[in-house]
Amino acid sequence: MEKTTATRILMDEHRAIERVLDIVEQAANRVERGDPVPNRLFLDAAIFFASFADRCHHGKEEKHLFTRMSERGIPVEGGPIGVMYAEHEQGRAYVRIIREEGQKYAEGRLEDPDVLVDAVRDYVRLLRQHIQKEDQILYPLGDRVFTPEDQHDLLEACERVEREEMGEGEHERFHAMIDELEAALAR
Repeated sequence: MEKTTATRILMDEHRAIERVLDIVEQAANRVERGDPVPNRLFLDAAIFFASFADRCHHGKEEKHLFTRMSERGIPVEGGPIGVMYAEHEQGRAYVRIIREEGQKYAEGRLEDPDVLVDAVRDYVRLLRQHIQKEDQILYPLGDRVFTPEDQHDLLEACERVEREEMGEGEHERFHAMIDELEAALAR
């Protein structure tokens, strides 16, 4: 059995995020065709992305993982960590658009579906590439430079973010939300 590490937890979170990326991509395709999508799907997905993907997942990376990697000699400026920070910011901009346009969609007042569809597609493309870079390059790089004490500290930091910053049961609530989004789209 594979040992639990912070990077393993973060990779597992990537799988959850990818499920919601698949959902919003399918929903955007439907909107483009003029087919209906559950009213709150985009808004709920944007809430998931802002809370789970950004506040929880990116929070763990930015506050703990990237900091420790930098302490172990991996450069931020001009290096892979700097790229990840920039992509997190770009993702936040897309999520703001998805949230705003998703609100309009939920209220039946979406004027230009292309704005929503384009933001979803840009975000999905960005995050899929971002996740691949982290899973295949950045996390293995971190695991090579981390000491056993670093691994222990990072694992505790991830658990602390979930417990203290997100709140007890929030992680489970977001996983249930993914199931609900999938079910809503399948109807």
